[in-house]
Amino acid sequence: MDKHIGFFKELIGNYCLSDEATLQGYSHDETEDIRVLPLCVLKPGTVDEVSKILAYCNANQLPVTPMGARTGLSGGAIPAPGGVALSMERFNRILAIDENNHQVTTEPGVITQVLQEAVKEKGLFYPPDPASKGSCFIGGNVSENSGGPKAVKYGVTKDYVLNLEIVLADGSVIWTGANVLKNATGYNLTQLIVGSEGTLGVVTKIVLKLLPHPTADLLLLVPFYSAKQACEAVAAIYRKGIIPSGLEFMERDALLWTQQFTGDFSIEVKATHEAHLLIEVDGFNPELLMEECESILSVLEQFETDEILFAESQAQKNTLWSLRRKVGEAVKSQSIYKEEDTVVPRYALPELLSTVKSLGETYGFKSVCYGHAGDGNLHINIIKGEMTDEQWNHDLTKAIRELFTKVVSMGGTLSGEHGIGLVQKQYMDIAFDDVSLRLMKAIKQVFDPNNILNPGKIFMD
Repeated sequence: MDKHIGFFKELIGNYCLSDEATLQGYSHDETEDIRVLPLCVLKPGTVDEVSKILAYCNANQLPVTPMGARTGLSGGAIPAPGGVALSMERFNRILAIDENNHQVTTEPGVITQVLQEAVKEKGLFYPPDPASKGSCFIGGNVSENSGGPKAVKYGVTKDYVLNLEIVLADGSVIWTGANVLKNATGYNLTQLIVGSEGTLGVVTKIVLKLLPHPTADLLLLVPFYSAKQACEAVAAIYRKGIIPSGLEFMERDALLWTQQFTGDFSIEVKATHEAHLLIEVDGFNPELLMEECESILSVLEQFETDEILFAESQAQKNTLWSLRRKVGEAVKSQSIYKEEDTVVPRYALPELLSTVKSLGETYGFKSVCYGHAGDGNLHINIIKGEMTDEQWNHDLTKAIRELFTKVVSMGGTLSGEHGIGLVQKQYMDIAFDDVSLRLMKAIKQVFDPNNILNPGKIFMD
């Protein structure tokens, strides 16, 4: 230990930290209550330092866990035992905004919202907007292929990444692609790195595609007497030919708990409301947006809804979006919980919700569901409540396996945007056959033959 820390201190000085408080701070992300202390925390500030750190760790077979803001929900940033935590927080500069080509080059430690606001000042738009956008890093978004509410219209992180500078396990530095919108030159290494959860390389620069920023948006909050009907309405809106810029589902308890958590009770939630849809349209022509809203309202007439709230001001829009974005924190404040990030074809959303509730009755758990209904991505929060430790630690694993098996049979998969990380790897055999898993592991072996990069994530050992 002293030898390794001596090398790192020689390389990066006081940015090698091994005091107890720092180790505790970097021992976890936002996944449940899992903690693993790293050997030390390293905060390099240059690509050359990252390269030398990885080359040293590779030669000495020291595990390396790349870290961003540690807001992840699948355990991707939980350190490997006996390894180093490689924090990229000093890589926090936006390097260039190319207004001519609608691109931005950034380092991975830039907060996503900071990046969005910087390009917005130039009239440009980076759409992916995870709930933690005010604290998560753009590098973490690349590692997990993050989405968010606007993914339903604009796509997820992978749809905006053009090129990446990465450091490989042996310290080699490469660019994965080119700063162009089309590229049919060889294998697509860029897209391979996106969503790889820090297991193939460490991202040090990111080139993102941008769009013109919409100049107008309208927002509706729709209360439903039936959660099942709220889910059914989602597909009906798309069958009408409307593509909202946000279409979010919130079960009754999700909204109530968030109101209690925030202290904001400005939105009435009646005892008869089982769920709400938050629906946004955006664009450049207010008149066309109003026509889209009228079309949405005509679709909603087929369902049993209460009075629909039309946000009349930016402040009211901000309140509604704030309530939606804080649901995860609110649920976490209520109880020990596990969050599943299932995704199915949107038409199967009612069946997915029904399956979750049925499994809850069978296994004795309560669930609070919310998520990106427009793209079939349902966040299922399983609440421990009065479950015994035996039920929580053993029976619940069976329930989750049943849930994922059903999700895959519907044409869905295990995670829409949170990744597999540490906590979902035991279920990968449900989504992939042996041949597919062997191919993925072989790719990992090519990039990282000594298995130092975020070991123990995605695959069972």
